[in-house]
Amino acid sequence: MDSLNRDLASLRGSLSAAEFELAQLMVTSLGLEIRPEEIEPTGPLFGDGLGLDSIDVLEVALSISKQYGVRLRSDDEASQKVFSSLRSLSEYVQAHRTR
Repeated sequence: MDSLNRDLASLRGSLSAAEFELAQLMVTSLGLEIRPEEIEPTGPLFGDGLGLDSIDVLEVALSISKQYGVRLRSDDEASQKVFSSLRSLSEYVQAHRTR
């Protein structure tokens, strides 16, 4: 079992299991041409980082809502911080998930 966990960890790179799962969801829902483990956990999701735009964020928010039962609102003041990186988004999702 330890070797399986090590193999999974090496596939995830520097991502936690929750971050990797969320990165997979983002890659799939947005049709990104990168592997989930290539997403830098603390790198920006917008602009020079992953390059997401406001439409991408809406798609990710919808996917997160369906998968985890977490409602993300664009008019929430915390949204900019929540979507600042994969890590901050993952922490928010883990703290508020209902599924």
